[in-house]
Amino acid sequence: MILMSIKPRFGEQILAGVKKIELRRMFQPVVRGDRVILYFSSPVKALVGEFTAGEVYSGAVEEVKRLVKKMGEVGVGEEDWLYVVGARRALAIEVMEPKRYPRMVPLEVLRRRIPGFMPPMSYLRLSNGSHIGRELRRIVEELMSNAP
Repeated sequence: MILMSIKPRFGEQILAGVKKIELRRMFQPVVRGDRVILYFSSPVKALVGEFTAGEVYSGAVEEVKRLVKKMGEVGVGEEDWLYVVGARRALAIEVMEPKRYPRMVPLEVLRRRIPGFMPPMSYLRLSNGSHIGRELRRIVEELMSNAP
């Protein structure tokens, strides 16, 4: 599972199905099938939804840029590219099955449930055995089981 911080406007584009590729500076691997939990940064400051990672392309920024441009209209604009400028490696993550949660989970609630919780600057791979990973999984399961 991946916890990803994202600006609300880009997160909304993902959840609306407009943005089909998410770019990231490469810190940790992301692989096909990963569940990506979206934490919207300020001013929202809440878990809002998720998507499943499809194909994941990594490489030098220019190499990834050429590949993404060949894909056609995938919702990646110049502002997205500015985010990865200067990185040694970049990721292009295909967005599959985006889902909006029935309600948002605000940062205050996350911090009550997970003492010391801090959203990542970019993204963070959570191991199955990690306390944060277990709690986030429980929170999302509760959200989805209470959905109308």
